[in-house]
Amino acid sequence: MELRNAVIVDGVRSPFGRATRGKLVATRLDELGAKVVRNLLDRNPKVDDHMIEDVGLGNVLGNAEFVDMGRVARMAGLPPEVSTFNSNRQCGSSMETLHRIAQSIMIGATECGIALGAERMARTIPGDEGEFTRITEPTPVEFTKAQRDMSPDHYDNFSVPFPDFILDSPPKVSMLQTAQNVAEVYGLSRADLDEYAVPSHQKAVDAYEAGRFRDEIVPLEVEQPVFDDEGKWLPDERGQMIDFNQDECIRAGTNFEALMNLNPIPGVVSYGGNEIVITPGNSSPTNDGVSAILVMSEEKALALGLEPLARIIGFGVAGVKPQLMGLGPVPATKKAMKYAGLTMDQIDRVEFNEAFAAQIIPSAMELGIPMEKLNVNGGALAIGHPLGATGARLVLSLAHELRRSNSKYGLATQCIGAGMGITTVIESL
Repeated sequence: MELRNAVIVDGVRSPFGRATRGKLVATRLDELGAKVVRNLLDRNPKVDDHMIEDVGLGNVLGNAEFVDMGRVARMAGLPPEVSTFNSNRQCGSSMETLHRIAQSIMIGATECGIALGAERMARTIPGDEGEFTRITEPTPVEFTKAQRDMSPDHYDNFSVPFPDFILDSPPKVSMLQTAQNVAEVYGLSRADLDEYAVPSHQKAVDAYEAGRFRDEIVPLEVEQPVFDDEGKWLPDERGQMIDFNQDECIRAGTNFEALMNLNPIPGVVSYGGNEIVITPGNSSPTNDGVSAILVMSEEKALALGLEPLARIIGFGVAGVKPQLMGLGPVPATKKAMKYAGLTMDQIDRVEFNEAFAAQIIPSAMELGIPMEKLNVNGGALAIGHPLGATGARLVLSLAHELRRSNSKYGLATQCIGAGMGITTVIESL
């Protein structure tokens, strides 16, 4: 069977709000998702609502207000014959949703669909420092060397040996702990991580000032949350409607000295007896947000007279040891690049999710990604990481950036909780 081409017609997202004290706290996630989907379709008038066959949602935390994906489709005004589904591959959920819809188009089962990602972290995780602030004591697990070596986990993908004290540590660990583990394996210091984090904010600030997020962010009218004197949201108090049009976690004044003054995140330990290097400043914040991508067969898009942003040409998902979660993008990207038939020197732009500076630095090094091609408009350390919405955000940001910069090939990749990675390769049209 000859595969068809799947193309990205367009992609938009909400501004990403700060969890617990952000501007999206009082807005239901299904309402937010419906607004984003409706905006995406309204700005593509050649795509009639009845052309949408499938809408997939990537979501991690399973908030009750977003369980019924069909409700979002109805709220967005889509007809009842539109099918819907939910997908949870942890942080890679909406990229996984994009893959599922694109693959369905490639085999001829679908003509047009929407890949949606959404997360409500504000009502799930207390606090907003670090990707996950709820630290639990892992259940002790004993491993023999034979058991550990049953799954080589792509060891030949990496340039450094993994010490036994990391590989034999409990696999049921927080994402924060895995970031510390990776930092120790690669000998990264606190200064190394903070020096990476500062430009992420600076590049995001520059991108806003230059209007480079204008194509992807949908300004929304939302209810201003009301908080008490301690910063706790008061759900029974109604706030005024406000315009929300900018990510909340980007800090224009971020500098190295300020980040170095932050304390390490409690609960993280060093299995090698080294310095704890994971802080709120070099970890992604917790966020609320929605991202959406309109996907179609290239034949259908051209027949409608559309000008797609990009063609999807590569996929990759792979696993690594849970203790080294942040390195998952390495084997996943190598898979996707092989599928696309490309080498890294052909890639013009990379959107790499900055869950932690500790994982992106070694992963980029292992893959040979030049820093000048990496997250040119800032990354998740500044923009934010609303788990289920991130994968779609990476791909739509990449597609818009490739067109803006008149570039050809790009890849989007991210690490995934429990020790995985996921990658999408696209070609600008």
